Amino acid sequence: MAINVNVYLIVGLGFSILIILYLIWRMRRVRQQLSFIKDALHDIKDGNLNRRIVTRENDMTKQICYDINSIVIDSQLRIIQQRQAEQAYKRLMTSLSHDVKTPLTSLVGYLEAIEKGIVTGTERDEYIHVALDKANRLKDFVTILFEWVKLDAREQVFHFEILDINELSRNIIAEWVPILENAGIEYEVEIPERECFLRIDSNSYMRILNNLLENIITHSGADYVSFRIFEDTQQVKILVMDNGRGISSGDLPYIFERMYQCDQSRSAKGNGFGLSIVKELVSAHKGKISVSSTLERGTVFTILLPKIL
Repeated sequence: MAINVNVYLIVGLGFSILIILYLIWRMRRVRQQLSFIKDALHDIKDGNLNRRIVTRENDMTKQICYDINSIVIDSQLRIIQQRQAEQAYKRLMTSLSHDVKTPLTSLVGYLEAIEKGIVTGTERDEYIHVALDKANRLKDFVTILFEWVKLDAREQVFHFEILDINELSRNIIAEWVPILENAGIEYEVEIPERECFLRIDSNSYMRILNNLLENIITHSGADYVSFRIFEDTQQVKILVMDNGRGISSGDLPYIFERMYQCDQSRSAKGNGFGLSIVKELVSAHKGKISVSSTLERGTVFTILLPKIL
């Protein structure tokens, strides 16, 4: 019996020694890992966001390493996005300075010619007319610029109401009828008679349609415009179509970006904000907008707005 007790004691002692050795090994591994983490954090603190902490599946510090790596990756992505945004704003400011400076310089030139008496009589009246036109265009540009800035900064205040999208659309399109007729553009309107209620900011919806129709008149060279509304149980589809010169496949992916202008024939009078504002306003309504186009055959803008369920 004493022999059996001694055997059990020896076996127990052996297991205890093995457990102690295992724990010592684990503690040494943890200490090594903590040292790696300390070095990595010091490196990251010095600005090396490419540093990663390598860990094993059975390491006790595995989750800590994963979390640190995830934080560093997120920080790296935010810095990249911030730099991209800074570059985009630099390009924006450069473009804006050109778009403001050019008409302003021209405007000053016309006004100086009038003020110094360089032009008189009928020519003076023509200069005044041109100067007024340039001043109004500059005013419109500044107005739409401020509108886009408020949208981009998420400072735009919306007043959503439950409204009949069909009736609202009819009222907006009715104001465009004389403009289209004066421009020699044929039109076709298809709006259901039945009511269809959506959660809408009426001023924003008016801006959406106005920008799209103004884009057609200014840039497309179309002589036909179609406006149609369809609905199903989930959403309303709004189609604004023209038979103009179309948009190239290379330009299509970018036309909703701020300050983007297509070829010179389409962008001579543009400022690059109209369609980007449309996209922001559609998004504010939880909707989506897309575009398809074929050169020399026309363009179709499709807006999808969710219905009240």
